[in-house]
Amino acid sequence: MTNPVPLFLDFVFLSSMANSYFQFKQFIIQQDHCAMKVTTDACFFGAWCAREIKNEKPANINLLDIGTGTGLLSLMVAQENTTLIDAIEIDKEAAMQAKKNVADSPWAERINLFNENILGLADNKKYDCIICNPPFYENELASSKKNKNIAHHSHKLKMQDVLIVIKQKLNADGKFFLLIPFKREAEIENMIYQQQLFINKKLVLKKVILFRFQCQANLYLRVFHF
Repeated sequence: MTNPVPLFLDFVFLSSMANSYFQFKQFIIQQDHCAMKVTTDACFFGAWCAREIKNEKPANINLLDIGTGTGLLSLMVAQENTTLIDAIEIDKEAAMQAKKNVADSPWAERINLFNENILGLADNKKYDCIICNPPFYENELASSKKNKNIAHHSHKLKMQDVLIVIKQKLNADGKFFLLIPFKREAEIENMIYQQQLFINKKLVLKKVILFRFQCQANLYLRVFHF
């Protein structure tokens, strides 16, 4: 087993007392119209994705953000990289808020927002990188609010569907980053291998797991403990 490796993050965020927005170093996330609010897990995930992409020193890669919500992950990646991003969000109100968050940022020209169901996209576009903080919960007690169910539960987008889309949309040597709950680790790892995707790195943060994997064999698995 590898020795514990610290994850160095350089983002700073401040929330208002009413928790209606988060102020990052270079951008603001408004979230009053989004069911999926900014979380610490998502901030760590976004920072990790951005740093991993940056460390590879890529050219202008194409990136897909599945279920962008407030636009947080796209903005965190754009802040660190020259990535060209397509961000997809099924919920109309969340998509409108994400579009506003992007428009108010310094990287609006590099992020395209789409109010679409990722399962219904007909284009054959492939991506060098895909990121996703998907709906976690399956077969659990749902909310009475439709938008919360879309954001948190897999009624509209099951994990198996997410991985099928990734397989279809990812270039042969592409990379994918996925945030999942700890209790579904074994289940989702098995789904990943069924799609012939291979885990490259796994970051365990409290009881949340961050995956990086790609469509190549003979890869290594590195586990980080905190």
